[in-house]
Amino acid sequence: MSVDPITLEVVRNALASVAEEMGATLRRTAYSPNIKEREDCSCAIFDGSGRMVAQAEHIPVHLGSMPASVRAALDRFPPEKLEEGDIIIVNDPFFGGTHLPDITLISPVFYDGELVGMTASRAHHADVGGKAPGSMPGDSRDIFQEGIRIPPIKLFEGDEQVDSVMELILSNVRTPEERKGDLRAQVAANKLGTRRIHELIGKYGLSMYLECLEEVMNYSERRMRVEIGRIPDGTYGYTDYMDDDGSTDEPVKISVEITVDGSDMIVDFSGSDKQRRGNINAVFAVTLSCVYFVLRCVTDPTIPPNDGCYRPLRVIAPKGTVVNAEAPAAVSAGNVETSQRIVDVLLGALAKAVPERVTAGSQGTMNNISIGGRDHRSGKIYTYYETIGGGQGAGPNKDGIDGIHTGMTNTMNTPIEALEIAYPFLVKCYTLMTDTGGAGKYRGGLGIKKDIQLLAEEAELSIQSERRKHAPWGLYRGMNGAKGKSLLIMNGKVIELPSKISRTIKCGNIISIQTPGGGGYGHPLERDPELVLRDVLEEKVSLEMARELYGVIIKLDEKIVDLEGTRRLREKKRLESNQFKNELI
Repeated sequence: MSVDPITLEVVRNALASVAEEMGATLRRTAYSPNIKEREDCSCAIFDGSGRMVAQAEHIPVHLGSMPASVRAALDRFPPEKLEEGDIIIVNDPFFGGTHLPDITLISPVFYDGELVGMTASRAHHADVGGKAPGSMPGDSRDIFQEGIRIPPIKLFEGDEQVDSVMELILSNVRTPEERKGDLRAQVAANKLGTRRIHELIGKYGLSMYLECLEEVMNYSERRMRVEIGRIPDGTYGYTDYMDDDGSTDEPVKISVEITVDGSDMIVDFSGSDKQRRGNINAVFAVTLSCVYFVLRCVTDPTIPPNDGCYRPLRVIAPKGTVVNAEAPAAVSAGNVETSQRIVDVLLGALAKAVPERVTAGSQGTMNNISIGGRDHRSGKIYTYYETIGGGQGAGPNKDGIDGIHTGMTNTMNTPIEALEIAYPFLVKCYTLMTDTGGAGKYRGGLGIKKDIQLLAEEAELSIQSERRKHAPWGLYRGMNGAKGKSLLIMNGKVIELPSKISRTIKCGNIISIQTPGGGGYGHPLERDPELVLRDVLEEKVSLEMARELYGVIIKLDEKIVDLEGTRRLREKKRLESNQFKNELI
């Protein structure tokens, strides 16, 4: 049976819609603000052998690594050990997971007794136990300090919940009712996906459905090979550094060489550092997801994302390194922070091959903050977790976006109202920060300042962040974005915190997270003076930066550019900078 193009396109879009509908169900029925408001969850559809055939546009680090969890589940439970209604749960990073808060539920889909697919959902749970509330300790030294490890195990058997497994999980977390509600939301999402696949097979027949799955993966492979073939052959390398590993102040090197040969690509991380004692270690599934994300960014994002997309890739990441850590390494920040730096080095390398498709460095961190304690209003234990956006790097023809999640995350912000209702906090400030975007012909996006005051007696704070020492880089004479800061304000005293820390805070203390800006693209003296004027009027750029970096003199009282003064100033600055060298970074 051959698949006609129209049927193939209809089935392909139907599968993507199923994944999107699963995500909507998960978010709508979840208990925690982290999933309901921030949408920190992802859903995907797989075939019976564990190959991903469709995904929703959710969280890149979830989706690229989810196939490894599905393969681990099938290794533990081959088809003969599965039945309709089973649900497998897993969060162990060394069984295809990312870090322990990301819990994956996997449901086999049977039709007439044959395993024809899998539905999967992954959600970041605000607490899974461990030494610190939120299960994201800034100072963890091994995975045992980060929460409960769940290898692939059945949570449901034939539509019946395995109560002993659920009880074991809930007994190891600080907020069991919220965890139970979020897990049930994932169950609902998976069951919806299963029902929709049954409907598709009922409409088109099993043979046609399976043939469509195979053909859409082959179609994606063909399109991806065409796109890789358009990248000039050669080897392109780049190295960048993480601030530290949370254990020592020593920088952590992430290095890559990308070799393009026709329609094939080899990505080699052999030059990266060995795994560290701190928690910045990334497992291989995370590294793979970063490569998948960047490949889609620099090729054609309209190519259907599935197993076929990534067949032209070979990824080399030696075991025991920070990009392929081995147990029992601490990994909680590897998923959220190291993944961002992996993206940076991949884009830095590819900027040398396809500069027109790459932005300057974005904020390069997720600015993870966790606070947990007892809510004085209700007497109940709470755990708050959030990532905070920053500046996107500027591109070859546009400014970076201000205050946005970039790279391997794609979450929303937690609205102030929802945050203050759910937790004993007062948000004192939430704003974009002037002058944080890297100057350039195209300006980097601005970072965010978010100040949270604790209203309860005391709480445990954990921060995992980056780009506090090494700034997001600019491209082609564009300037770096501003570095981030994490501050603790106690009785008017301001203390700058390390990038990764866990500590106790008291009532009235204020945590100020100031996120990095994005790098600029192109020389600042080439920026249109009218755009600089607009930036000044919108308080994105100060008068001082407009003059010193952009060479633009603005008459603020008249809201106009002094064109003659700007011309003379720019000419002077051009001579001082020895004209424009066409440097990369």
